Amino acid sequence: MYDLAALDFALAGTVFAGKLHYSPVTDSTNSDAIDAARRVAPHGSVYLANEQLAGRGRGDHAWDSAAGEGLYVSVLLRPLLPAVRLPLLPLATGLAAAKAIRSAAGLSVDLRWPNDLLIGPKKVGGILVESKTSGGSVDFVAAGVGINVHQQTFALDLATPATSLELEAGRRVSRQDLLVFLLESLEREALGLADPAAGSTIPARVEQASTWIRGRKVEVHGPQACTGVTAGLDEHGFLRVRTTDGLITVQTGGIRAVEIS
Repeated sequence: MYDLAALDFALAGTVFAGKLHYSPVTDSTNSDAIDAARRVAPHGSVYLANEQLAGRGRGDHAWDSAAGEGLYVSVLLRPLLPAVRLPLLPLATGLAAAKAIRSAAGLSVDLRWPNDLLIGPKKVGGILVESKTSGGSVDFVAAGVGINVHQQTFALDLATPATSLELEAGRRVSRQDLLVFLLESLEREALGLADPAAGSTIPARVEQASTWIRGRKVEVHGPQACTGVTAGLDEHGFLRVRTTDGLITVQTGGIRAVEIS
């Protein structure tokens, strides 16, 4: 279980101080954050659960959120961003999550565009960013992060095999420490987005942290379905894929590796 008093103490001095909302069980922390945003909850509000009954990932894929097994958290942000820069936020959240995992578990994370956290070929976490915009500006963002921490077994029919921090680290990993590291890193990344100069470095930093962004043969799923070789990110964080028909800039969807025969 989480020590909420210790969390509030650890987060003192951050934008999240005094804004932690904990539910033993909820349908979805992202839904909680969105509902709170519509009730004018402040920037930096955090919605944390021990279990999700209807956890979800991108594309409404289900996210298994068993009680006490993983980190299930969403952060409500009201960033001073033009809507055109919003696609950088999931990438910034991925960088923050990767840093938190390194700090809490000593593990290196591979970022699979646009929102998957991998250790080797296995998925350890995911990111779901949902937002509301108006007039070209961002009203609010719910940045959700799910990370497998204590799980020891997984279903065998997953599209990407799964793992947990403890399986990979071979030791106990604290969800509490992981959460503090995540929020500290996310605050730095989110604030960096408000600075055009700092935000412009995110595509290059993601490329450095990922084996998927350049030179990987992939199949793109979604409205821009295609097969080709990844060729980096553009300034908006969209994925370039070189296909037999030319260079395509993928704005939405997911990717999977294609074995080269």
